[in-house]
Amino acid sequence: MNEGRPSLLRSTPFRLALTFAFLFVLAFILSGAIVYQLMSNDLARRLDESIKETYSVVAVTYAESDRDDLIATVNDHAQLDPDKDQLFSLTDTQGNRLAGNFTASGLPDGFSMFAARLPGVPPDTMYRAYSGTVGNNNLTVAFSLSETEELETIVLMSFGWGTLFITGLAIAGGALLASRVQRRLDGIAATMVDVSHGRLDARIPLIGNGDDIDAVSTQVNAALDRLSALVDGMREVSANIAHDLKTPLNRLQMILEQAADKTASSEDVSGELADARAESLQINQTFDALLRIAQIEAGARKARFVDLDVSGIVNTIGEVYADVAEDDGKSLSTQLVPDAKWYIHGDRDLLMQMLANLVENALRHCPPGTAIELSVARESDRVLVHVRDNGPGIPADEREKVFQRLYRLDSSRTTPGSGLGLSLVKAVADLHGATIALEDNNPGLVVIASFPAGRSPGG
Repeated sequence: MNEGRPSLLRSTPFRLALTFAFLFVLAFILSGAIVYQLMSNDLARRLDESIKETYSVVAVTYAESDRDDLIATVNDHAQLDPDKDQLFSLTDTQGNRLAGNFTASGLPDGFSMFAARLPGVPPDTMYRAYSGTVGNNNLTVAFSLSETEELETIVLMSFGWGTLFITGLAIAGGALLASRVQRRLDGIAATMVDVSHGRLDARIPLIGNGDDIDAVSTQVNAALDRLSALVDGMREVSANIAHDLKTPLNRLQMILEQAADKTASSEDVSGELADARAESLQINQTFDALLRIAQIEAGARKARFVDLDVSGIVNTIGEVYADVAEDDGKSLSTQLVPDAKWYIHGDRDLLMQMLANLVENALRHCPPGTAIELSVARESDRVLVHVRDNGPGIPADEREKVFQRLYRLDSSRTTPGSGLGLSLVKAVADLHGATIALEDNNPGLVVIASFPAGRSPGG
């Protein structure tokens, strides 16, 4: 059953999870790079502000033609930082050092960067310096970048470890989620395999959380329910065909054998031929009705649907069958609201056939003196077509069965017919989204066809 099952690495859910994990990690890296750059720029700005502020504090101690206070201030600041994280240099115009803990040479005015080589300081330590002229002297204040670089390194390491952790978590989480989804897809595949092997009762298991897979599984299960019902119906139809057509076929065979015997003795066989023709015609009509029902259930006629007035169809059927009912000792009347139009969306020919079958069914199975009535009414968003009679009716426990193909009541087996008239009525109703109900008319039967109300043409 699991042959051909894709591995987790090749499964679509895992690939999707891996893709989203990659996009998530990429977004994390990009956001980290932006944050790092903003932080680095902010640290550089703050360092420059600190350097400029320290420079201003030292420079303000200078008085004109009196640089002793300036020299003392520079030396005091230099002695406060034995680790030389901060450097101070005061030189004269010839470049001779007057004060400080290093000698600045060749540095331009303003901010600059340089690598210092000083005793007790790691080689090539980078400093950020600010230089300017105080009187006839050159003052330079420089701060080491080691703390800033150390902080940036810590941030980079944190982002690096965070990226590794998030990558691992995303892949593991994606694999876990993908495996759960894959198990559910495997359940769907296993159900389809069971169905393909003829086990039509197999259904896709649902977990009940209402997600998209559950929604699709519910639709597939509904389709399998319908498929199972159709297959069961076909089996039942096959059995019914074999049972109900066996008698007319045997009767046809007997008639032909009688005709053959009479032909051998040179007797007249016209009566047998007429009976054989009637039997074959009845058999052909049965198969034609079965094919017509199959075509209707397949929905092939929906392309001919239009918005039409069902009261006009009811009125036409009433006029056509009124004389037929009278000749048969029954009466047929129509009860329609004058000038009222009840629109539905459907196929006129099929609706004519549907109502004709209902009327013919009442005429065939009701005794002389029966009154049959056709009417149309509107209830909310439904259009109801009623076919009433005061005949013998149908027992309540038989009302659902009469819509089955070739099903006939015991009381009607002596009357002509194939048992397909109401099956065709049900097929036409289903095609139009209508419902068919059989209810007591006290006495008799009322058939109620309930259609979704349509719009008037151009409305």
